[in-house]
Amino acid sequence: MNDIVFKDEKKATRQSYGEALAELGEKNENVVVLDADLAGATKTSIFAKKFPERFFDIGIAEADMIGTAAGFATCGKIPYASTFGMFAAGRAYDQIRNSVCYPKLNVKICATHCGITVGEDGATHQMIEDISMMRTVPNMTVISVSDDTQTRWAVEEISKINGPVYLRLSRLATPIIYDENQKFEIGKMVQIGEGTDATVFATGVTVSEAIKAKNELEKQGINIRVVDIHTIKPIDKDMIIKCAKETKKLISIEDHNVIGGLGSAIAEVLTEEYPKKLVRLGIKDTFGKSGKAEELMKYFGINYESIIREVVD
Repeated sequence: MNDIVFKDEKKATRQSYGEALAELGEKNENVVVLDADLAGATKTSIFAKKFPERFFDIGIAEADMIGTAAGFATCGKIPYASTFGMFAAGRAYDQIRNSVCYPKLNVKICATHCGITVGEDGATHQMIEDISMMRTVPNMTVISVSDDTQTRWAVEEISKINGPVYLRLSRLATPIIYDENQKFEIGKMVQIGEGTDATVFATGVTVSEAIKAKNELEKQGINIRVVDIHTIKPIDKDMIIKCAKETKKLISIEDHNVIGGLGSAIAEVLTEEYPKKLVRLGIKDTFGKSGKAEELMKYFGINYESIIREVVD
């Protein structure tokens, strides 16, 4: 895939999640959905209206929600447990580790409102550690989606995996990148462009920023490639090594702490397989701030302008 032309429509992946979940409910009667008093924000309310007998609002009790989801999984159901990333990965970590991942139960933890792009909710709700936390737990698959098309694919695809999954979703409405014919595969990155001046590894909301940087740099005669890393665990080692061999610079960008996240996962592969410098763009080990999402992305250096500066320098 070389040319990306954004559609006029923007859509938050949490909205796509809610819609896709309702569609999945029609196809698979074993799917049940749990929420922790945030159905309107996580968009699980769409599923609830369609299948009220398969929707369970546990209330403001996230740990209990994960434990209940684990119970459903032991009975052959496919539970999708939804809440904000701060509460999903943070407050319920103990239950995720010991009640879901240790026995390798078929629970899908779907975390919305991740990263600093939660915006005005501020640092207490801006979950920037969840990728790090979830990818270190044995048996967990970690997916971070970039647009509406990819989200719809992921919601259905993870129902086919027999084991724990952490699905990372955002509040911020972002461009629709892919058309409905785009093929995705868990554990395989998507390369956009064949540029050799740099590779920009991106995930979630930063993928569209990376593509915007790519398009701007082309006007200057600089050709880069963007790699959409929708599956952070298991990581696509072959693609990382390929890009390290084929391009001059390597840059990662994420709406997450630079410690333990996407950049760290890539660096681990490079260290063991093909040592090469990686510039990691992300939140520099600090808490977030309250503000508009786009302003925060610029402030913390995770927008397209930050990528351009790193490529040109």
